[in-house]
Formats: sequence, structure tokens, C-alpha cells
Amino acid sequence: MSKQIQDHNGRPVAVITGFGVLTSLGRGKQKNWQALTRGESGLHTITRFPTDGLKTSVAGTVDFMDIESYSAPVLSAAMASKAIREALEEARIGEKGNFPGPLFLATPPTELEWPQRKALYAHVNGDAPETGYKHLLTAARTGHFKNLHPHFQFASVSEQLAEEFGTRGLPISLSTACASGSTAIMLGVEAIRRGDTDAALCVATDGSVHAEALIRFSLLSALSTYNEPPQKASRPFAKDRAGFVMAEGAGAFVLESYQGAKARGAEILGVVRGCGERADEFHRTRTHPQGLPIINTIAAALVDAGVEPEEIDYVNAHGTGTQENDKMEYLSLKTVLGEKIETTPVSSNKSMIGHTLTAAGAIEAAFSLMTILNGTLPPTMNYDIPDPDIPLDVVPNKSRQAKVQTVLSNSFGFGGQNASLVLSGEPA
Repeated sequence: MSKQIQDHNGRPVAVITGFGVLTSLGRGKQKNWQALTRGESGLHTITRFPTDGLKTSVAGTVDFMDIESYSAPVLSAAMASKAIREALEEARIGEKGNFPGPLFLATPPTELEWPQRKALYAHVNGDAPETGYKHLLTAARTGHFKNLHPHFQFASVSEQLAEEFGTRGLPISLSTACASGSTAIMLGVEAIRRGDTDAALCVATDGSVHAEALIRFSLLSALSTYNEPPQKASRPFAKDRAGFVMAEGAGAFVLESYQGAKARGAEILGVVRGCGERADEFHRTRTHPQGLPIINTIAAALVDAGVEPEEIDYVNAHGTGTQENDKMEYLSLKTVLGEKIETTPVSSNKSMIGHTLTAAGAIEAAFSLMTILNGTLPPTMNYDIPDPDIPLDVVPNKSRQAKVQTVLSNSFGFGGQNASLVLSGEPA
């Protein structure tokens, strides 16, 4: 890719000038990167709520944030704020509270959780309180629960962040399941390519490991039941894989047009060269048996980036650790990359940080960029029993040094939401 201000389709190039990360491994991309490349795990036994009687008691919860009391929206907003601050400090763009571009935020669907529901239901309205759902509505109308209103609305997190960081225009909140983080980045790339803006703040956050969510995924038989030791719970691509591990975190990117970044003398850390997105209407939770939507997603990303399969140096896999997802991802990579997949390293960050759901695409894109910047391939941990049906080089159990210029980062979600990104180093 030559040093120019347009890509192969004549569009402005979207570059990365700052990024931030927060996961169960800790705050900040450097701390996360050091732990990740050492093969350390952020997975642990859940202490946030009782897990008695549940088959799964492990998650990658973020328990070190200074918030008064847990709720998914409050934690999601706090983590996003930390990640954004790290990204802005690196990018050195705009002024405090005055970001010169729009906000694209991936955030989980918002709903009242059990502590808040119980508080509403416990509220007594006169001498003869109503019962059931009518009671909840009556309690909500009293005005005694106004503190819940700013949190439990889908757009509340983005509005809070837009006010804090002074982004332009209406903040965009989006939820495309486990592809959400990648989708947020794609929206920023598209806005820059259209010439709508010279800068965009693309963020993904998810703090929704609560009892009801854990139970829902358990009922789908999607979660790992390897509880002891917790760090062995996530086993992507291994023959004995048994499901994914819920986790939390946030990732933030400052995207700019190449021309705008160069004009202000910014350091360019990487390029979002291509994006691919396809929907799968086959089933709410299962993928198409032939993997066609995933195949088309990966292929679309490569076409959009203008790269050939042999240019992909590393794949940051979706790699959840479920039986079906890992197999379908391999078959799709094999179909698109052909024989190149036999010599292309593929690893899953989820083996150490778990599945950060809404935030996964952005967090894993950040780790993909760090792979390029540092020349180190993160390992796939807990790969003790290879699956002969998935003959991939998964960088098993130990990181590896390698020269990496171009990375494919995959995100495939429930409901048929699929997204892939192609990231590269600064144009030579």
C-alpha cells in the first residue's frame, strides 16, 4: 500500500492514531498486552452474585472499577470512559471535552437487572399495594426511582460519553451481538471514507455479566462448565472445548483520515484497510451449515481491503471455544484463504480474557494492532488436546515472535451478525 491519501477504491484511508483497552486482565493496553503475551488469564470464579446450582461459575468479570454499586450500564460506561481516555491521550487530538468528530458506541442491550427490579417491586404504594407487573409500573411512576432513568435506556451510555468527551453530532448506539465492537469501527471507517468527518471515536464496552445473562447462555448450552481451575475454562480450537466464558471489558479507537492525521503531525499506529459484514438468517444462534455468511464476511473484508489471501500474516480468530463456532471458523478460513491457512498463525484471545461479547470486536482489534506493532503473536492457551478436524497453527500455549504487517480479525455473533476487519501497519 503506497503512501497516499486514498485507497485502491479512491476513498480516504482510515488510520488509527490512538487506542485504549480494559479487560479482566487490568486497565490499559500495555498491562493487558504483557499479561496476554505471557499467557496469563483474567478468568476467575464469579463473586459478584451467587452461582449455587449453576453449572457455570467462571467469568472474566471486571471487579476493580471504582463504581458505587454494580449495574451493567454503569460499569459499561465507566470502562468505556477509561478506554477512551487512554486512546485520546495517545492520539493527542482536540481539547479536553471537545473531540472533533462523532461517537460510534457498541453497547449491550439495556434492561433492568434483578436488584433494581426488586427495589421497584418492594416499593409500597399506599395501604393496598398492587401486585405483579401493574405494581412495577405504579412504582416507576412515583418518581422515587429517577436515578434509574439515566442508566437503563439503550442510548444512555452513549449520551453520557458524548457529554463527557464533547463528540460531534448525535452519538450512535449500536448492538450487533458479538460483532458489535467491529461494527462500531466499521461505522467510523465509513464516515471517514464518505468524507463526513476527519476523525471518529469508535468504542465498544460490555459490563453485563449478571445472573440472568449467565442463566440465559447456560440454557443455550453455550457456556463452558470447566470451573476448576477457572483459567482452564476457555479452550478454543481444542478437541475438549466445551463452550465460551462470559467476560467484560472495553476498547476504544481514535480513527482519522490519513490526510487529516498527517496534516496535524499525528503518529499513525495502523490502518483499517478493509471491513466485511454479512448477516446470517439461518438460525438465531446457529450458523449456516455450510458457513456461507461467514465465508462471505471474510471474503468481503479482503476485497474491501484490496488484499490477497497470501498477504494475511495472522488471524485473530473469533475462537469462542464452542464446538460449532470453532469448526465453522476453520472451514470458512480454509475456504477463503485456501492453502495459505496451513502456514498462517491463528490464535484466540478469548482463551485468556473470555468472550467480552459486545466489546469483543474492538478489544481484539486492539490486540491485533499490538501484534503488528510489537511483532508478537499471542498464544491460544489451554490447547492441550488438538482437534484433528481443525488443523490450524493456533500458536499453542506460548507466544511467538513474528513479523506481522496485515491481520484479519474476526467477530461472529448470535443472531447471524458477522464482521471482519483487515488491519495493517502504517503505509510504507
